[in-house]
Amino acid sequence: MRRTSLLLAIGVVAIAALSLLAGKVWVPPALWASDDPRAIIILELRLPRTILALVVGAALGLSGAVMQGYLRNPLADPGLFGVSAGGALGAVLSLYFGYAAQAWLLPGFALSGAGATMALLALIAGRSGSLILFTLAGMIVTSIAGSMTALAISLAPNPFVASEIVNWLMGALTDRSWNDVALALPLVGVGMALLAMTARSLDALTLGEAAARSLGVDPVRLQWLVIAGTALTVGASVATAGVIGFVGLMVPHLVRPLVGSRPSAILLPSALGGALLVTLADSLVRVAPTVSELRLGIAMSMLGGPFFLYLLLSMRRRLA
Repeated sequence: MRRTSLLLAIGVVAIAALSLLAGKVWVPPALWASDDPRAIIILELRLPRTILALVVGAALGLSGAVMQGYLRNPLADPGLFGVSAGGALGAVLSLYFGYAAQAWLLPGFALSGAGATMALLALIAGRSGSLILFTLAGMIVTSIAGSMTALAISLAPNPFVASEIVNWLMGALTDRSWNDVALALPLVGVGMALLAMTARSLDALTLGEAAARSLGVDPVRLQWLVIAGTALTVGASVATAGVIGFVGLMVPHLVRPLVGSRPSAILLPSALGGALLVTLADSLVRVAPTVSELRLGIAMSMLGGPFFLYLLLSMRRRLA
């Protein structure tokens, strides 16, 4: 595990450096800290975008690993909790009512949507700590938030608002600034710390709920850690980058063959792998020879869809 984490950390540093170079305009490294006007491209555009890609990727990768360990389902994804859908709904409402003109209102609405989703999820799931009830509650919340988002798009006051909503839902790191980094970094940091506290409980949960209880695992406390941690990490990611799917699904599967199937051993490599994957994907969409920049959410869906199908076919072969 340590060796894998070290190699992934080296890869993250290398990809971060590549991300600073990636773009339509070549800026020599010697000019990055100079008075050359091109240095602004690095300091004000590419550097905050790279940091945000690392933060969002780590958040989604870790939350996906925790969810798969908590639900003991290899197909689980952070979107299953409804936090992504709730955060997206909050951002959509800010666009719908025209509040997004203020720099902090759109992410503020998105975080409020994620927080409201978390509260509703906890209210529905109650104090039982039941995994089945928790999963069903997440599906219900996701369905409600998705239908309300679709309603907002269909009732948009003009085509420009509808187009803005659809573009934002695709997910991207284009034109992100240090303000977005300042918003995401502390929230994701707290959320990842909460998720890291679930490591031992997730290991115990592999023995079954009854065995985990006998080992001292408090299911209600564990559920709250998962809800709060996921809400902060995914909510902050959605608030700053829009909806970027499949990262939490793919990354744990990619690192699991390298570190084993123990849930606690997957957490750190998944965070590093998520940071590497999102930063690499964002760098590639910037240098792709397209008329306009491909949205990051679309690129991840193009990768995640076939990957999800591969997982389903693999499970089908094992069950046959």
